[in-house]
Amino acid sequence: MNDAAYAPTAARKAGETALGILVAISFCHLLNDMLQSLLPALYPMIKSSYGLSFAQIGLLTFTFQFTASLLQPLVGALADKSPRPYSLAIGMGFTLAGLLLLAFAASYTLLLAAAALIGTGSSVFHPESSRVARMASGGKHGLAQSLFQVGGNLGTSAGPLLAAFIVLPHGQSSVAWFSGAALLGMFLLVNVGHWYKAHGITRLARAGTVRHAAPRHHVALALVVLLMLVFSKYVYLASINSYYTFYLIEHFHLSVRSSQLHLFVFLASAAIGGMVGGPLGDRLGSKYIIWASILGVLPFTLLLPHANLFWTGVLTVPIGLILASAFPAIVVYAQDLAFGMGSVGAAVLGKVADHLGVDAIYQICAFLPLIGLLAAFLPDLHKSHAARTA
Repeated sequence: MNDAAYAPTAARKAGETALGILVAISFCHLLNDMLQSLLPALYPMIKSSYGLSFAQIGLLTFTFQFTASLLQPLVGALADKSPRPYSLAIGMGFTLAGLLLLAFAASYTLLLAAAALIGTGSSVFHPESSRVARMASGGKHGLAQSLFQVGGNLGTSAGPLLAAFIVLPHGQSSVAWFSGAALLGMFLLVNVGHWYKAHGITRLARAGTVRHAAPRHHVALALVVLLMLVFSKYVYLASINSYYTFYLIEHFHLSVRSSQLHLFVFLASAAIGGMVGGPLGDRLGSKYIIWASILGVLPFTLLLPHANLFWTGVLTVPIGLILASAFPAIVVYAQDLAFGMGSVGAAVLGKVADHLGVDAIYQICAFLPLIGLLAAFLPDLHKSHAARTA
């Protein structure tokens, strides 16, 4: 086949959805977030073993999420200037190091160091893996981000189950058993890096040539509004991930294992919500999915602090479904923006729990979805894109 005949075929393939890469990066996202979710899943055990306060638990979450968010803009900026296809495997390596330190930490200081290493792994892995999902999307950005995020959500939801059935019976050192999952992830990510180097950079360059720049004041307004929306989402998620098990143990006198199973129900619901949100965002527009998701969860968060055990479990299902459905749309709306916003919130919530009790967290956080009203100020990029293509 001569070059002239080959060129249209190559161009067509370059625009197709690379499903194999999407599945691989989604599975690696599952592994990465599964390993990272072991830290908050261990909080009840750690609190008891090390005699920690809720403020110290909050500081662990702050350390993890702060390092996860602090380096992400730097990683994203470096990748914009010079793509680094194999940084994904390096990020998983940081997570592996933090996991091993967490398994054998003999002091609170070492726990903080382990949290920082795991957070660093997140900061390196997530921007580039999200970029790879976009490269492989073939223009189906919502679908790609939804598949990518559902991997992460499934991994996160697995954390409580692993804690309940493996780590709790066998002790903190059993966390080291999961190093095999990290090594598998590193192997897969090296192969994703090969594709990134051979095909992804070309796709990224082609996408840059057709991108339409929005007016600067629209971009600034959208970023401010998105930051507020992401703040409400992540602080509420931090309240669940960090303190929900303690709330169930203290409020309803559940065992640690039962509380972990309740946390799994919430996180599994979030995984399904993330799966649904992407295709809906492609069809209806990111703005409306973000708005409906964050504001739509408000009635359920307001009821949760007053519910009995049965209804607490029931209410967390729609909360997880609705709240998580916004995430693929947020990522599509502002790539690499939506990470780490719960870090300060988690630390503050720990102080609140120590002084006012863990119940107070859900009394306060119930009103956070009201910030979803700000979504009205987001420019409607879906309509703008439709008008350009009409």
